Amino acid sequence: MPLLDKLLDKSIPELKHLFLDRGRTVPKGLLEALESDSRQGAQHLAKRIRERWRSNRSEGQRLHSLLRFEIELWTEGYTTVAGVDEAGMAPLAGPVVAGAVILPQHYKLRGLNDSKKILDRETREDLAKQIKRDAVCWSFGFAEVEEIDRLNIYHAGLLAMQRAFQALSCLPDFVLVDARRIPNCPSPQRGIIHGDALSASIAAASIIAKTTRDAHMLALDSLYSGYGFASHKGYPTPEHCRALKELGALPIHRRSFARVREVLELEPVQTQLFDDKQTDAAAEAMAAPVQ
Repeated sequence: MPLLDKLLDKSIPELKHLFLDRGRTVPKGLLEALESDSRQGAQHLAKRIRERWRSNRSEGQRLHSLLRFEIELWTEGYTTVAGVDEAGMAPLAGPVVAGAVILPQHYKLRGLNDSKKILDRETREDLAKQIKRDAVCWSFGFAEVEEIDRLNIYHAGLLAMQRAFQALSCLPDFVLVDARRIPNCPSPQRGIIHGDALSASIAAASIIAKTTRDAHMLALDSLYSGYGFASHKGYPTPEHCRALKELGALPIHRRSFARVREVLELEPVQTQLFDDKQTDAAAEAMAAPVQ
């Protein structure tokens, strides 16, 4: 009996398991046979298979577009391209964390995207695990609360990026960075505005940075109960702001941030972000070797 006849002898749930749940390749003629079948379940299955095909085609096109900066660099002879991004610029508490990733050439991972667009925690963590398994190399870097308060959050973010880059086990030929440029970077680099949504390498780095920081804030939640760090990760949610006012500021709260300064009854920080002293301190910190 031909393969198609054997398949058509199976029940609709069996066919669904094979070609939707398990994602088996649909043999020639099966889809047309299901569409001409008088059973409503068969026609519905055919419709879902076609929808899956369209979705896969659309996702493939999206992932190819996400590689456009990398493809241009590979064509120019840059073999290893790193993406670098940070997470945690806006929170009132905890460090800023950067991720750095070198992906294999022409790497496509279904669902890879800017971490901010991936709302489901488990999906982010699954993607992070897969990226770590598949990457040529990956790393992360922290800038602690004391450094945020001393340098300001902008320069602390750059410091975290520099540390993530320095932690890579292999030196990339080129670096793509989300919106900025890494100080004292020995490799050529390019800053891309909204790069975490436009470059696969930067998107992967954003996922590493986000999941690493979330895990760190989860650990801090066990040290500082009552503040809800496990849920809001230090961001200025209503829950966090209430806890900050009722329980007071912790050592992990950023004292250069206005909401924390209000609770501590401190004067507002200087509005000029980049005065000469701050710039000099930031340059010194970034030039220093990572401990």
